[in-house]
Amino acid sequence: MAENIQKMIVVPVDGSENALKSLDYINLIFGSEHNLGTTLFYVMPRLPSILVEEIKKSKETVKKLQDIESRNTEMAKRLLKAAKDRLIDMGFAKETVEGVFRKVEVGIARDIVHWSEKKKAHAVFITTRGRSRLETFFMGEVAAKVLEYCRICPVWMLKGSVNKKNVLAAVDNSENALRAVDHAGFMLSGTDAKVTIFHSKRDVRRFIPKAVLNEFPEVQKYWRHKAGEEIAPFLQKAKDMLLAAGLGEDQITTKVVDGSRSAAADILNEAQNSNTGTIFLGLRGYSGVKDFTMGSVTRKVLNQARNMTVSIVP
Repeated sequence: MAENIQKMIVVPVDGSENALKSLDYINLIFGSEHNLGTTLFYVMPRLPSILVEEIKKSKETVKKLQDIESRNTEMAKRLLKAAKDRLIDMGFAKETVEGVFRKVEVGIARDIVHWSEKKKAHAVFITTRGRSRLETFFMGEVAAKVLEYCRICPVWMLKGSVNKKNVLAAVDNSENALRAVDHAGFMLSGTDAKVTIFHSKRDVRRFIPKAVLNEFPEVQKYWRHKAGEEIAPFLQKAKDMLLAAGLGEDQITTKVVDGSRSAAADILNEAQNSNTGTIFLGLRGYSGVKDFTMGSVTRKVLNQARNMTVSIVP
């Protein structure tokens, strides 16, 4: 790849048109003039071991096994070339795009993650649908497992067709949310994307029954005021991070809303109303849980998003 590449992404492909939508999205967000290196990655399937052992019992069938492997290799080269040509046709330089195929070792998802982290990729871009209706479930499973196994590398999950450049960075008072903002700043530097730093205040009804609140309306007012004070430093820090990354003042907007009982619904409503194409989220929220399970808000946003990309940062 070219020596001046500053950002490197991995795009798993499987020969489907849905998988290639990742390339259209990359062109939308970054464009061909961006200092971006793209690795198109294909994991070759393998026959079940029990079938391979049976085939190896005969010289004639061994030859067929070799033919199958040869065909798999030819197909891998062909689909990677088609994907690379698509980027080149968009104006991306040949030296910034590479195609890599590997025989499956542990599993498709784990192999994608292992390669990406070994190469210190800055992000994995993956669609949630595969070649056919049957493989739609399969590809969705692979995408989910990639997200599950990634411990370092952010995962950009493309859900449907994304044709909007506006970005929403959902922020709460957690370090993970700020890591998501930091990643957004790094990846979006040098682009003309408009970014909204968004926060939905937690509804006090999550803690106090509505019937009780009706008797003490001043509690709701006080809560909203204190919640606004609590999140203000995080919002300012998020903006400072984006500015430090190179985004301009005119690219950044901050918005705080009085949340409903569902923070995920608030995020998705804002994304829809602001013509957002990409949402940045931390994998976990302010709960402070230190394991690698996905936070409930992140999970709901990911499950319910349509025609959007959800970038999830560990």
